[in-house]
Order: sequence, then C-alpha cells, then structure tokens
Amino acid sequence: MARPTPQMDTEPQFWIRVLLLDDVTDCKLKTRSPFGVSTGDNPIATPEHFGQVNAAMNVSLSGGGITIGGREFASNEVIISPVEPYIFNLNGNDYRGKLKLITNPDDKSFDAVNLVPLEPYLAGVVGAEMPNYWEPAALKAQTIAARNYCLYIKKRFGGNRRWDVRRTQANQVYLGVKAESAQVWDAVNKTYGQVLICKGASGTEDIFPTYYSSICGGYTENSQNVFGDSFEALTSVACSYCKDVAKPHFFFWPMAQFDKTNVSDRLLQRYPKLKQLGKITNIRAARQSNYQGDYEKYSRLTMVELFGSNGKSDFLRAEDFRLSVDPTGRKIKSAICQIADWGDKWAFLSGRGFGHGVGMCQTGAQGMARQGITANEILEFYYRGSRIIRIY
Repeated sequence: MARPTPQMDTEPQFWIRVLLLDDVTDCKLKTRSPFGVSTGDNPIATPEHFGQVNAAMNVSLSGGGITIGGREFASNEVIISPVEPYIFNLNGNDYRGKLKLITNPDDKSFDAVNLVPLEPYLAGVVGAEMPNYWEPAALKAQTIAARNYCLYIKKRFGGNRRWDVRRTQANQVYLGVKAESAQVWDAVNKTYGQVLICKGASGTEDIFPTYYSSICGGYTENSQNVFGDSFEALTSVACSYCKDVAKPHFFFWPMAQFDKTNVSDRLLQRYPKLKQLGKITNIRAARQSNYQGDYEKYSRLTMVELFGSNGKSDFLRAEDFRLSVDPTGRKIKSAICQIADWGDKWAFLSGRGFGHGVGMCQTGAQGMARQGITANEILEFYYRGSRIIRIY
C-alpha cells in the first residue's frame, strides 16, 4: 500500500502556498503534535510551549498581532509548524505542512495559508478532483496535470501575492488529508516530479497551464477561446471517450431557467463596466465553436454580446458569462448550449458537458484508462504536442 510521504525537506521552490481562509477574523486550530511558532526564520515559541495536542485553540487578532490559544504574538505574520506527523487541523479539516497566518493591511482580518510540499499537496488535490476509485492510469494523468497546473500558476502569479493557489475550483480543489487514499498516494509517488512542457507563444518549451474539466461533451475547446492564452498543447481535440462513462444527466444536462432581472443584476455586479449598458435586455451568441456529433451538430459558445436598455452593447467571454449567471456551475453546466428568450426568463437549452472544456477531459481520461490506455498516452492525447519530463 502506498504511504504518505511528508517530504518536509523539499526544496523551497517546490513548496506551495495554499490560501485556506481569506479575510477572516477568527478560526479554530488543532494539531496532532506539539508545534512551534515563528516569524519568518525567527522562532518565537518552541514546541514545548504548545505541548497540548488535539485541543481546539481559538485564533484571532489582537492589538498589532495574532493571538493563538490565548497567547499573543506581536507580529502581523506568524508560522505554525507542527512536529511529526506535520499535520494541523483548521476549522475541522486536516492539512499537512505548516500554517501561515497573515494580517491584512487594515488590521481587521487575516488570511490563513497552508505551506505544504508539492507532492503532499497533490495528494490532497487528486482525490478531490477525481474519484479515487477510478483507473490508476486516469489518476496518474490527473496527478501530472495537477502538478503542472499548480507550478504554472505559482510561477505566473505567486510572486505578486501572499499565496500561490486557492483551495477552491478557482484553481484546483484541495481538501487536504481527507482527500488522500492509497490509490491517490500511489499515483503521486509513481509520477513523482513529472511535468508536461510544450511550446508557448515565444516558441520555447516550458510548463503550461494544464487545464482540465469534468466532461468535455465530445470536443475539448481551444484555450484561447476560453481563457485568452495561447499554447500549442491547448487546442481543440475530438473526444469520444467521455460519453460512455459520464452520467446521462451530466453529459446531456436539463434545461435551466434564470430570471432576467437576476441575470442582469449578477452581470452588472460582477462586471461594473457593463453598467454603461443599463439593464441587460438581450443576449446574443457572438462567437462559437461548431462541432459535429455522431448524429447532430452542436456548438460551444465562446463569446456573447450583451445588449442594454440604453441601446449600447458589449461583449463577454461565454465562460465568464456562464459563471456570472450561475456561480455554482451546476445548472448551466457548460457553454455548450443555446440561449432562448422566454419572456421574463432566459432559458439555457440543449446543454451537454460539464465544465469549461479546455485541456484534459477527466471523464474521458477514465474512459481511455478503462480501455488500457496509459497515463502518458492520455496526456499526449489531450495536450497535443506536449512531452513529459522530470524536474526533480
């Protein structure tokens, strides 16, 4: 059986900063072992000071510092470092590594960031993004894609903020220890250090954002149409593997209706620039990718035009539009749909697929794995022109 590997000696560039809590005023902390407290490289409390384990401690702000279990630390940034097994519990969830608490500039709230080596981080992602009972090849492909995506986001955005990735679907779902399993750790250990590289706009090979989504609906989408970036490996691919694996109500999702006033309010709230239009009165498919199915043609919206009550119009990427109207993404499951005007409601019809559709189709990966296709072949299929290398 695969076993967890804490890897606390991982090189600094391969530690990941995961934003667990954002702009909070308090939280509950427990550890399985004693822990130390430091500010950067400066220890200010040794594990002996916090020998009580599995006891909930309140974390809150105090004048110019952070209070942990009734003890005040006069610093706007503290790091909590449990000793082996290097696990802490935050608001009921177990995480590996360390916990960093950072006060916000207004001194009225703080962020909680998990500092965790990349491989244990992946063990908390893969089982959250894909069922852990799926085929080993699918889990390995998911692990490599997740590793790649995380490193790309860290490199691209991490230098400009206090964290690298969120724990939500905004980046990758990260549930910590509760997402781990023997199957997931096996996939992590057997793909240790493996990443994908491809040519970008500059023509040089490097890691790239290995996007993935649940069900592509028959074709993956070109990344440029959804996220606006251009990579050789993120072009559209015909996928016949997900239809036989996906649950019917996800592959072909039922009609969804939304009140027009609510749609307008949500769009104007999320995108203030649209307020120049007045109330949103009409929606038109401005651009779409057209596909040929087994028996019918269908399209993925990639850009919509929004018309306002003052006669003006503006454009919005279809994926941004979808998640503004339905932030959960569970009613309008994808942009493969038709939009109809039903009086005081907008109806979303003929829907298929689940997610943005760029990169690897996770359900398709499971379908391929069931046919004996390897993890490397799955990745080569969805990320055309990429190749796998080991970076450590």
